[in-house]
Order: sequence, then C-alpha cells, then structure tokens
Amino acid sequence: MAVTIDGTSLTLDDVLRVARGGEPVELDRGVAARVRRGREIVERALAGPEPVYGLTTGVGVRKRTAVARDEVDAFNRRLVLEHRVGQGPGAPEDVVRAQLLLVVNAFARGTAGVRVELVERLASQLNGGARPHVRLLGSVGMSDLPANADLAHHALDGFELGAKEGLALLNHDAFSTAYAALALADAERLLAALDAAAALDLEALAGNVAVVDDRFRELLAGSYLWQEGAARNLQDPLSFRCAPRVHAAARETLAFVRSRVERELNASQENPFVDLDAGRVVGSAGFDVVGLSAALDFARIALAPVLTAASERAIKLLQAPVTGLPEGLAVEVGLPESALSELGVPAQALAAEAKLLAQPVSVETASTSHHEGIEDRITLAPLSARRLAAMVELGERLAAVELTIAAQAVDLRGAQPLGRATAELYAAVRAAVPTLRRGEPLPQDLEPVRAAVFSRR
Repeated sequence: MAVTIDGTSLTLDDVLRVARGGEPVELDRGVAARVRRGREIVERALAGPEPVYGLTTGVGVRKRTAVARDEVDAFNRRLVLEHRVGQGPGAPEDVVRAQLLLVVNAFARGTAGVRVELVERLASQLNGGARPHVRLLGSVGMSDLPANADLAHHALDGFELGAKEGLALLNHDAFSTAYAALALADAERLLAALDAAAALDLEALAGNVAVVDDRFRELLAGSYLWQEGAARNLQDPLSFRCAPRVHAAARETLAFVRSRVERELNASQENPFVDLDAGRVVGSAGFDVVGLSAALDFARIALAPVLTAASERAIKLLQAPVTGLPEGLAVEVGLPESALSELGVPAQALAAEAKLLAQPVSVETASTSHHEGIEDRITLAPLSARRLAAMVELGERLAAVELTIAAQAVDLRGAQPLGRATAELYAAVRAAVPTLRRGEPLPQDLEPVRAAVFSRR
C-alpha cells in the first residue's frame, strides 16, 4: 500500500515502510497546487529588483556575487557538482531511500520553491527503486551538503534544474534525519529485546521479582518465579534488581527522541524559505538541527547503562558463587573445561565499545574560518546518528551473548515454567544454538542468535 506524501504528516513508521519495506509513495492531491504556489513566489522574486540569496546571488561567501539571468540554470547545476565532496564508503541503501523520501516530503510542502516536475521526478525515482550512491562521510550537519549533492547528482540523471532548485536540493538535513529515524527504530527494537533478555536473566538466576515493574510483570507472566520460595536471594545484584528502572529510563528517553525525530521528518530545513502565506522568499536557519543531534546524544547516553548492565548480568550468570550452578555453566561441577566462561570476554568488549559511543557530539561546536567565518556552527548530526546505529549493532551482538548464556543457565536450573514472553525468546535462542553438552566447544558463531531475535521487525 502506497504511503501518501503531503509534506506535513510523515511518520517514523512511514519511513520504515518505504526505506526497508520497499513500499511506493504517492503525492497527496493538494501537493501540486501548493508546490506551484511556492514556485510562483520564487519566479516573482527572481524577476524583482531585490537580490535574493541563492536565486540571484551566489551562496556562502559568494552571496555578494550576482548570478546573471541567463546563467541561472547552469549555476544551479554547477552548485550540485561543486558540493559533491563526500568521502568514504557508500551509505546503507535503506538510509539513502529514507533520505530521498524526506526530500520528496520536504518539497511537497511547497516551501522549497521547486517545480512540480522536480517533485514528481524524485518520487518516480523512489518508486522505481533508484539506488543513488551517497557517500557516508563529510557532512557537519548544517545542511548535509555532500550527501545531498551525491543524492541529487545520481537521482536526477540529466534533469535540468531551474532557479532555486540546486540550492533546494542541497540545503536541508534529509541525510541526518533519515539516518536518525532508522537508527532510532532499531534502538527501540533493541530495547524491547533487552527487556525480554533481562527477564530471562532473572529466570536463569532464580531472581527475586519483588522489584519488577509492570513491563517486566508482563514479560514474566506465568513464570515459575512467581511461585513462593522461587527466589534464591533476598536481594540480587544491582544489574538484575535495577533492570526495570534502568530500562524504563531508556524507554522514556527514546520516546522523547522519537518526538524530536518525527518533528524533523516534517520540518522546514531549507534556506532560503518560501513563505507561502506572506508570499515572499526569506532567509532561514532551519538547517541547524542541533535539537536532533542532542536528542540522539541523549539516546546513546540512556542506552549505555542498559548495555553495561546486560554485560554484568551475563558475566554473573557464568559465576558459580552467584548462580549456584557449575562454573561457566558447565553441565557438571568440577569439569576441566571452560564451557561458556569465555563468552564473558566479548560481553565486556562489546559493552565497553558501546559505552564509548555514548560520548556526546552535539557539544563539538567549533568555530571555523570557512567562508570568512560565516559558517561558524556545526551540529555533527550525521555523526550522532551513525554512532547510535553503531551502538545498536553492538547492543544486538551483546544481547546474543547474553541470551546464549541465559538459555544455558535456564537449562541447568531446570525450573519451569518460563514466562510466556521469555519462553518464546528462549525457544528462538534454542532454535539458533543448542544446549552446550559435556565435552562440546562453545558456539563459534552467535550471529544466528542475533538474527533469530532481531529479524522479527
């Protein structure tokens, strides 16, 4: 089913449907009239006596240089080529599809001042499965100029640009916002899986459920832990006991970040901005997405204690004094084999690396002499989004380690039944890796566990 684009109501779920689900888009019936109105305002400004940034003048420090009327089309095409300075490998395909979707949505508002034909061309490219090569690195997050130039260059493929259209294609943060949207969706999915993993850890430990909240009560509904005398300890280690609170804090944070991301999905990020109500073209700073960058920083900070606690629980489940089970979760006490003990090493490594990614980047706002000091602010929004995506990927692999350990502890403890949700998660793990038996090596590859848990979108 097609996603309807009107410039104002795009949601994160819509982005996922198009970027990852491959669903087509269609322009709302009101888009053409709104875009034509914006274009008429641009044409009037172009014909008027007053200079207009990016229409009748150059950009950046060259705002003092006039663009001759017969050079406007060539100037706009050259503008795209001059900003193709991206570096590094190509961005993920789903990010680029989301980026293209956000450009179409932005143009549908009419405030970019482009022609209807350009909006329709980009929507057609999206529906046709275009795969523009957009390089990953090089944007400071004050308009994703390099990434946007790559997108425009590959998506347009010979389409002739008119006045304002080159700048409209460049001056926005669709790349950062697209990356942020997908990374956030993955972070939400990760946290939901870590909720269930922490609940399974409690069953693996025979933990005390007196401290769990409604979310964990739901996950553990039907579990043996609710039986009298099931808990081994009056108080468990903090990484078990505080899991509901740590996860709740992260969940509240991600809800805030979602509100910030969904606002940017429909925001006016361009400069200059076509004011449809006032009928004029005005300078703006909508491309400064420090709020988005800071929100993504907040997301990573909130996820860090969730991941470090997951690592702590996994390691404690390997320790006989904590669990009352054989060391390393071997099948018998006193065996001269490590069993799962060595999985504690990647658990620590993954959590440590993930925690380093929590360092905020929105504070890295350095002054610069670029363009005579005019461009003296940066948000690093694309870096903030990429770090969240990288942190989530590490978190998924950490969860695979945690779940493999928890499933072994559940097997050795033999307490039944598991909660309805945790039983389902346990079954998914066991479909990917078997119970470790005496004399067998530990699983050499936990990617099947990761796939079993995180492929269910």
